[in-house]
Amino acid sequence: MCNNHLMTKVRNLETLLTSLLDSSDDEDVTVEELLEAVGRRSHGPVILMLGFVTVSPLTLIPGANWLVALVTLIFSFQVLMGQKRPWLPRRALQFSFDEDLLERGVAIASPWARRIDKFVKPRLSPLTTSPFLQLAAIACIGASLITFPLGLVPFGPVAPGLTLIAFGLALSARDGILLLLALVLWVASVYLLIRMIPRIVEGYEHFLSLIGLG
Repeated sequence: MCNNHLMTKVRNLETLLTSLLDSSDDEDVTVEELLEAVGRRSHGPVILMLGFVTVSPLTLIPGANWLVALVTLIFSFQVLMGQKRPWLPRRALQFSFDEDLLERGVAIASPWARRIDKFVKPRLSPLTTSPFLQLAAIACIGASLITFPLGLVPFGPVAPGLTLIAFGLALSARDGILLLLALVLWVASVYLLIRMIPRIVEGYEHFLSLIGLG
């Protein structure tokens, strides 16, 4: 695991990817290592990291999307409650990913990160502090809850994942304009959930049949 004093301060997508690559020297990387790499007391970078994981190859691992959604839900709720160092269950922290998947996700995201970061900068910064921080936490709670049913549909969690990325990036860069855009993405995710209810029901029935309950 990387040492805290050597961590790159996460302020945009490129610095996030650098921090994640430095998170482990082993074949596997744990959720705890990813959190420590970006700084567990840093609300924006953690939300940004969770959003990245949601749309990355890391979620090819069965159940990973739901685990990340659970971690996001717990973390965001504690941010809403004002906790400085949110607590997470030990079993969730010890969940591990193949480092090759992490490296693949970073390689895919790097070209996009450079382009996106050009448009991200501190502006309307008061919108990224209390009480708007709590509003962002509520939206992230909503995005994580949406992920659970959308996880039954291929690529369903991408929309709430992009929403988390937008919120995390806005808070990390203190970009109030991006925070407003993140709220628009959250509304779009809710709309997507409503439109995909028939496919979600179909996916749920298929899941039940796989485990012998259908």
